[in-house]
Amino acid sequence: MRLYFIALQFLTIIPLPFSPRWEENDLGRSMAFFPLVGLTIGGLLAGADFLLTQYLPRPVGDLLLVALLAGVTGALHHDGLADVCDGLAARGARERFLAVMKDSRIGAVGVVGLVLGLLLKYQAILALPPEVKRQALFFFPVVARFAQVQMTVGSRRAREDGLGAACIAGAGVAQVAVAGIVTLAAAYLLFGVKGIACWAVLSLLTAGVRAWSHRRLGGVTGDVIGCASELNEIICLLIIVGMYGKLT
Repeated sequence: MRLYFIALQFLTIIPLPFSPRWEENDLGRSMAFFPLVGLTIGGLLAGADFLLTQYLPRPVGDLLLVALLAGVTGALHHDGLADVCDGLAARGARERFLAVMKDSRIGAVGVVGLVLGLLLKYQAILALPPEVKRQALFFFPVVARFAQVQMTVGSRRAREDGLGAACIAGAGVAQVAVAGIVTLAAAYLLFGVKGIACWAVLSLLTAGVRAWSHRRLGGVTGDVIGCASELNEIICLLIIVGMYGKLT
């Protein structure tokens, strides 16, 4: 379980009563447990939803769920979404794109992309039928964390430093296999065949983002991985709304 706790410590700000021992390439090896951390985050969201529905109108409660998700992850992947949007707006060569993403300042396009992403996530959660809402809250963080594994394993490094390079260093076939099994099991148990279909669509999306990143940047970075994760969360929720929206 040491690698699970390393993954939990990396992906969330959930405090641990101890400090897990880190060894070289442990971050990459811990990616096998990224979807399990996603399931942990999903359980936190589902539990919060259960409590919030007792006391608050649904629109307010669902907005708090979006805030809770951003808070518990330290907005790590939101930063990636904003940075990639700024990089796209720069319209320069590879070096210009990488320099813009590395800049700690956020530009106007990054702000617009981040706000639109949060609004889409909020509206999608709000549109979830009550009959499948808790399952969706468990599921979408899982597939997004698997997307991070899919983006990383077998990829080239667009730069030699940063979180993306650290993940690539230790991640391999074993990590993507374990992560895939956990994700597929969650998909089937929560949504049956429709869950598998949703996962398949999102895997194709992630493969497209990965191919674009290799072509445009020569590899992947932590920001691109985070951006892919955010896109998976948003599109997963939209797919579920599309599949089950008629229940409302």
